[in-house]
Amino acid sequence: MAAIDQLPAGLTDPNVVLDIGHLGSPPAQRCSRPGTSLCSPSHGATARLGDFHFLLNELALADLRIRKNEAGASRTLTLRDLIHLAVIPETRMVAPLSPVLSSAAASGKTAAASVMRLLLTGERDPDVDTGLNAGQRRVNKGKITLLDQIILDLQSKLTTTENVRDLRDRQVRLQASIDEHSKTLRVITDGHLTAVTTRMKAAEELATVESRLAETGDLVTRFRLLADQYRSDLDRLEMVTEAGSLLGYFRVGTCVFCGAEPEHQHPGHSEHETTQLHLAVQNETAKTTSLLADLLPTIEDLFGQFETLTQRRVSLLHDTARTDQEISATQEQLAPMRARMEEHLHARSEIERNLELHERIDELEQRRSHLDGETIGGAPRPADYVPNRILTAFDQALRRTLEAWKVPSVDFAEYDQYAMDIRAGGRARSSRGKGVRSVLHSAFTIALAQFCLDNGRPHPGFIVLDSPVVTYRDPILDDEPVGEDVDLTSHVVDHFYADLLDFPGQAVIIENGDPPLNVLSEARVYRFTGTGPGRHGFFTANPQGAEADTLSL
Repeated sequence: MAAIDQLPAGLTDPNVVLDIGHLGSPPAQRCSRPGTSLCSPSHGATARLGDFHFLLNELALADLRIRKNEAGASRTLTLRDLIHLAVIPETRMVAPLSPVLSSAAASGKTAAASVMRLLLTGERDPDVDTGLNAGQRRVNKGKITLLDQIILDLQSKLTTTENVRDLRDRQVRLQASIDEHSKTLRVITDGHLTAVTTRMKAAEELATVESRLAETGDLVTRFRLLADQYRSDLDRLEMVTEAGSLLGYFRVGTCVFCGAEPEHQHPGHSEHETTQLHLAVQNETAKTTSLLADLLPTIEDLFGQFETLTQRRVSLLHDTARTDQEISATQEQLAPMRARMEEHLHARSEIERNLELHERIDELEQRRSHLDGETIGGAPRPADYVPNRILTAFDQALRRTLEAWKVPSVDFAEYDQYAMDIRAGGRARSSRGKGVRSVLHSAFTIALAQFCLDNGRPHPGFIVLDSPVVTYRDPILDDEPVGEDVDLTSHVVDHFYADLLDFPGQAVIIENGDPPLNVLSEARVYRFTGTGPGRHGFFTANPQGAEADTLSL
């Protein structure tokens, strides 16, 4: 990196400024406006922002984003986020404040941790949606509480502890059993329906047969009575014929046929009357005989029908009895089958109800998860920690730096990313004395720059340390009490400067003491003389009273 071209005066006490680095000036170190300084009054606020963006772009640090709050919101990286890690004033060098933090304000801890993670990992933070505001989050929390209550209520209505997969498996097996029972029931029901239909038809035919049989039997009975009456009439006619003949021949006196007195009877009167009676009886007999002759075939036909109907009735009664047995048998088979079918259908209804409850619970849980995600943020929160493998590599760089300086009593130095501070010798940096705090701060700054430059991580590429070892002092005499962090030797200062000669970037050290002789030959040294001859200080005094120019790189 480039050496300092001009170091104006301005410091009253003599100081030594060492520029330890590489010659040559990369584009990132040149001013965007030749002939003017970065902080010249001619630039103005807008111009300075443009210069800073130019520098970040040349350093490949432009458009990098870091987190600014716990919700995951991010902003663009600025030089202000990096400068406290590269330029360390004397007060910061010995302050108990962590080297990672730019101030003690709690609001800057998230951004500082994000910057540290960016430098160590090279991974930028994504630009995420921060989600809802506080009022909306409170409303969502109320909705989540209500959904939790509804979910618990639905879960209490579940009648089984089976999950959805087990319920669906059991539903498939139950449905197969229901289908098999349905086929069996269909066969039995068809047989029962056929038997009932046959029984109904037989009952209808039996009713018809019995009705016809009753009519036929009544007719047969009536016709038989009529035939008997005809026979009786014939018998009476025959008796009348015989009686008339006898009475006409043997009785003297009044005529039995016409009632004539003997004196009025002509000769042969009795024979004539007997003949007439005989003819009348014959005629009536012939008529009755004819009627009886016509009636007898009818009676015979009706009797044949009666016999046929009687046989058919007996057959129908036998068929209906057999059909009744079939119906009873099918009913006995149907009763347990229907009971089992009802049990299966009830079990299927329970499964479907539980599945519906599970589906409703899943839907509510998805809605709750969505609300919970909105409450936390619009997108998943990015990782806010440094992976252990990278952190271990940085800790090794920090330890190598302290070992190269031969610093005692600070073994096993490490960076605690959760406390955001350095620990060495089992103690936090903030609990150590000023000398050790200064040395640990310097080691952290140099190790961080070394790690970033060696691994291609984002870094400004230079460091400025103000009085890094001025508080460092030799061990006290044996008769003096031993205090905290005073068991240090001046050899650390020599090793400190010697180690910086191998620094890959540009290191600017401002110190009151003179550096070792072997460093003077390899580093560019500037001595501030205050008001005497030579360089007065870091800033140039303007005799015309104009604004002082700053460092021109």
